[in-house]
Amino acid sequence: MKSNITNIRGMHDITPDISFKWRFIEDILANTARNYGYLEIRTPILENSNLFCRSIGQETDIVTKEMYSWDDRDGTNITLRPELTASVARSFVQHNLGIQNATQRLYYLGPLFRRERPQKGRQRQFHQFGVEAFGSV
Repeated sequence: MKSNITNIRGMHDITPDISFKWRFIEDILANTARNYGYLEIRTPILENSNLFCRSIGQETDIVTKEMYSWDDRDGTNITLRPELTASVARSFVQHNLGIQNATQRLYYLGPLFRRERPQKGRQRQFHQFGVEAFGSV
């Protein structure tokens, strides 16, 4: 029986027939990062919108046109993260991770969201891997 409910345009399911390929690639990325001394960090998918306005720039296309943002019940403007660097930097500062080591190497992998009109090869929900190094030796 076929349902009339489908995924939102620009957002795709990772079904069992391809999820093993995703896991294979994610494992390679994580193992490579760990081999170079990077530790995994996971940040929330939802952040305060001001975080991205400050880090990306108030007048950039991402902030003015492409973020999924709304006012929460308490009036706080929140956003589905459009990139991960700002969230990682916020977490680094918030949790005083710099105190633990002079150099902090972090890697991340996760879904991001941009409210652009999906074109060939571009998605509203996409996944990104990255690394950040804080401090100096």
